[in-house]
Amino acid sequence: MDRNESARFFRELLELSEAPSWGPFTNIQLDDGVLLQFAEPPVEIQMQHYAFMVDDDLFDRAYRRLCDAGIEHWADPQMRRPGETNTGHGGRGVYFRDPAGHAIELLTGPYLPIP
Repeated sequence: MDRNESARFFRELLELSEAPSWGPFTNIQLDDGVLLQFAEPPVEIQMQHYAFMVDDDLFDRAYRRLCDAGIEHWADPQMRRPGETNTGHGGRGVYFRDPAGHAIELLTGPYLPIP
C-alpha cells in the first residue's frame, strides 16, 4: 500500500482538497470534517469495506472518473454485475476497489432513514 497513492485516489475521486499531513499519515478531510488518515503499516491489513454517501452530481462525476480510468466496478458487493451501477435503497450505488485493495462503495441514498 502506498499511502500517498491512496490519499490522492480519494482526493481526486471525491473532489477533496489536500489536508495537512504529519508523521506516518497522509490525510484527507471530508466535507463534514471527518479526517481519513492513510499510513503504511508494517503488517498486512485484511480487506475492509468503506461506503461514502455522495450527492447525485458527485456520483455522476466520480463514476465517470472510474470508467475513464478503467477501474473495474460492480453494481453489487458480490461482484456479479460488472460494469453496472445499482438503484437500490432509493438511490444509486457502485462498488469498486481502491489502490490498496479495499472494497469501496459510493451511494446516493442512505440504507436507513436519517433522523
